[in-house]
Amino acid sequence: MTVLSLALREGTAEAHTLAEHTAFMKCFVRGLITPSLFRQFLANLYFVYTALEAALANTESMRPIYFPELNRSGQLAEDLAFYYGDNWRDQITPLTATRVYLSRIHDLAQSDPLLLIAHSYTRYMGDLSGGQALSKIVRSQLALPEGEGTAFYEFPALPTPEDKKAFKQRYRETLDSLGLDEDAIARIVKEANFAFALNCNLMHALEPELKATLGDAVWQSVVIENQPSRREHPRPAAVAV
Repeated sequence: MTVLSLALREGTAEAHTLAEHTAFMKCFVRGLITPSLFRQFLANLYFVYTALEAALANTESMRPIYFPELNRSGQLAEDLAFYYGDNWRDQITPLTATRVYLSRIHDLAQSDPLLLIAHSYTRYMGDLSGGQALSKIVRSQLALPEGEGTAFYEFPALPTPEDKKAFKQRYRETLDSLGLDEDAIARIVKEANFAFALNCNLMHALEPELKATLGDAVWQSVVIENQPSRREHPRPAAVAV
């Protein structure tokens, strides 16, 4: 019998690797992200998490996998107030790639909420796993004041690595307890790969500004040279959702 948590981990491994090797993320982990790009990144994630968390909270069938302690929209709002000021809501708009992402979440909430599991898994498990390392990179690169600018990566209800590890196990056990059949699991895994593609497209949309900021020489050395793969992540078109 297929286990959902294992199917998701194994079935999205390639997509996960491709996401890690987007130009945006390669530059991110090397400390080459500017304040302008980082705040745009957070702003677009704010739209995504606001939509996802509303869909999970307001869809009865998704209540078993809705964990308010994971919610990121409030943490992101705190960061956006830091980077943009108190009127941050008037200054941010979603990228076209983000609008496609939002459309998918809204459509699923109405027509196929089971697949919201894929979007929840893709975002939150990644946040719990890699957030602390990314937070340290951002804090160092942007020379942020203590306690400011990286609330997105903080989980007040899960403050220690042990807390996060235990919660991830609880999350996997919850997924596996849903008792889904093979067809449903296959559909969720397929949607999780699509969710990775949507996340990649959000990062791809920020890359032209990143390239212009870094210059061709740096871009070439960081992004192009020594690439493990030339294969690009599939980019979903708006008509596909």
